Amino acid sequence: MCGIVGAVSHRIVTPLLLEGLRRLEYRGYDSAGVAVLDPSGELLRVRRKGKIRELEAALKEVPANGRIGIAHTRWATHGVPSERNAHPHLCRETLAVVHNGIIENHEALRLTLEEKGYAFESETDTETIVHQIHEFLTNGDSLLEAVRHTCAVLEGAYAIGVISTGDPHRLITARQGSPLVIGLGEGENFIASDIFALVGETQRFVFLEDGDFAELSTEKVRIFDQSGQPVERPVHETGLSADAVERGHYRHYMQKEIHEQPVAIAKTLEGRIRAGQVLEAAFGPLASQTFNDIQAVQIVACGTSYHAGMVARYWMEDLAGLACQVEVASEFRYRRHVVAPGTLFVTLSQSGETADTLAALKEAKKLGYAHTLAICNVPESSIVRGSDSCLMTRAGQEIGVASTKAFTTQLVALLLLVLALGRRHGLSREREAMIIAELESLPEQVKNVLRLEEEIRRWAELFGDKEHALYLGRGPQYPVAMEGALKLKEISYIHAEAYPAGELKHGPLALIDDQMPVVAVAPNDELLEKLKSNLQEVHARGGELYVFADAGAPMDSVPGVNLLRVAETDEVVAPILYTVPLQLLAYHVALIKGTDVDQPRNLAKSVTVE
Repeated sequence: MCGIVGAVSHRIVTPLLLEGLRRLEYRGYDSAGVAVLDPSGELLRVRRKGKIRELEAALKEVPANGRIGIAHTRWATHGVPSERNAHPHLCRETLAVVHNGIIENHEALRLTLEEKGYAFESETDTETIVHQIHEFLTNGDSLLEAVRHTCAVLEGAYAIGVISTGDPHRLITARQGSPLVIGLGEGENFIASDIFALVGETQRFVFLEDGDFAELSTEKVRIFDQSGQPVERPVHETGLSADAVERGHYRHYMQKEIHEQPVAIAKTLEGRIRAGQVLEAAFGPLASQTFNDIQAVQIVACGTSYHAGMVARYWMEDLAGLACQVEVASEFRYRRHVVAPGTLFVTLSQSGETADTLAALKEAKKLGYAHTLAICNVPESSIVRGSDSCLMTRAGQEIGVASTKAFTTQLVALLLLVLALGRRHGLSREREAMIIAELESLPEQVKNVLRLEEEIRRWAELFGDKEHALYLGRGPQYPVAMEGALKLKEISYIHAEAYPAGELKHGPLALIDDQMPVVAVAPNDELLEKLKSNLQEVHARGGELYVFADAGAPMDSVPGVNLLRVAETDEVVAPILYTVPLQLLAYHVALIKGTDVDQPRNLAKSVTVE
C-alpha cells in the first residue's frame, strides 16, 4: 500500500526520492508528494493527485533542491484521494511528516489538538501526528524526543518519517506494525517502506523492529527501542540488483512475471530435492525434529495466497494424511480458536508484510501452536523474521498487483512441505519420487503452456464485451478456478465468480445464458467424468464454454464448447500447471478492455493495513 522514501545526504535528494517512489508504484497509490528543506532552510512541499509523473511535472515548475527530504505515495484510507489529503502533511510550515498505517485514536487526538489551536487542513489520520509532534516541540522536546513521545500516545499501526526546519540535518523515523527499513550509504542515509525503493542507492539495510525509532544524519544512524534505550540492529546485505525490477521487452510487468514462472519454479526447487526426495533442511534446522511431532496443519493467508492454501489442503489430506484447515487471516485473527495438539501453523504471503497475516501469526504465538512456518518471497520481511522456520519461494520481485509467479511458487513450496510431512504418515518413497519427478519437469511443462498464448489471446477477444464470467473446477481445481476468477476481476474489472462445478444446480445455473462465458479447468483426473456432466448442463442452457482440458482427456470441441488442450500432466501438479492459462486469459482480456494491468484501480500490492 502507501510508500515512504526519505533521505539525508550530501547531494540534492529530490531525484532519488522520485526514483524511490517510482520503484514503489507497484504497491498501489492515488496521490504522491515530496517535502524537502531547501538551502535557505525553508520547508518546501509539492503534492499531486494521480500518478508520480504528475508530481514530477509539478517539481519542474517548483524546483526542490534540498539535501534532506521525505516523499510518499498514498493509498486512501481516511479521506478521499485528493491533493489536500496527500502526504507529506505540514504543521505551521516548520514540520513535515509522511506516514503509512492507520491511527485508530486519531479522532480523540484531533479534538484535543483543535482545542489547543491546531488547524486541520485534511481529512487524514496522519495530520494528527504532525500536530502532536509540534506540540511536544513547543514544550521543549528535541525532534527525536517529540517523535518518541508522540508515538507513545498513538494507537494503531504506523511507519513515519519526519523532518523539521528546527533541526535541518536530521531525519527521524519510527515504526509500529507497518514495515520500514533504513538504507545505509556513504555520506548519506535513507528510509523506505521496502528495500526495492533503494536498491539503486545501497545494498545495505537495517530492519527496524516494532517500537523502534531512529535518528538519521549524513554521518550516522542511531536507533532506539520503545523505552528510549540505544539498540543495535543487524545490517543485512541484499543481492537484489536495480535492474531486477525492470520490465525489459515485455509490455507489462504482469506479462513478464507470467513468463518468468518456469525459471521461478526451478529456483524454488533448486537445492531442495535430492535422489527423488525433499531435503528437510530446506525448512530450517528445526524442521526434522519438529515435523516428527506434527499431527495437523493450520494455513492462514489472504487473497491469492489463500487460494494456494486451499489447494494445499487437498494435497495435505490426500498425500500426507494430515488434517488441514485453511482460513483467511482477517477472519482468523478475530475469532476464538481451539488448537489441536501438534498443529503446525503455516503463513503464506508474497510480501511478508500483509497486516492481517502478520497479526494472525502474532496471535498464533499466543495460542500455543507447535511450530510456525512462513512460506514467503521476501527474506527480510516481518512474517519471516517472526516465524520459527521459513521456506523462501525465490520468485524474485513481483511488481504487478495481480500475483502470478508468487502464486505458482507458493504452490510448489507447499507441495514440498506436504511431501516432507507425508513421509511420516504413510506416503511411500516411490510415490514421493514420482511427484518429485513431476515437479522437476514442471518448468518445461509451463513453457509448453506459455506457447499457447496466441490461442488464448484469440479467446480473450470473445470476452471484450462481457460483464460477467463464471469459473468452474472440481477438487483441487476449484481453488484454481477461484484464482482464475480473481485474476479476471482484478485487472479487467469483469465480475467473475468461481464455483465447485457440482454446485451448479444450487444457484449459479440460473445465471447461464449466451452472455455469461463459463471457464472450466478439466485435467484428466478421477473427477473428469463428473465435470463433463456439469459442463453439459451449461451447454444445454446456451452457455458458452471455454475449457482448458488435458491433452489426453476424452472431450470434443463442438459449437458452444471452446476447447484448448493443455499437455498431459500428473493430477498432483495439475493445479500449478492449469493456473498459467488462466493468468494469460485474464491478462489478454484486460488488454482488450484497456485497463491499467499492473496497477488496477483501487488495489494495492502489499496490504499493510487492515
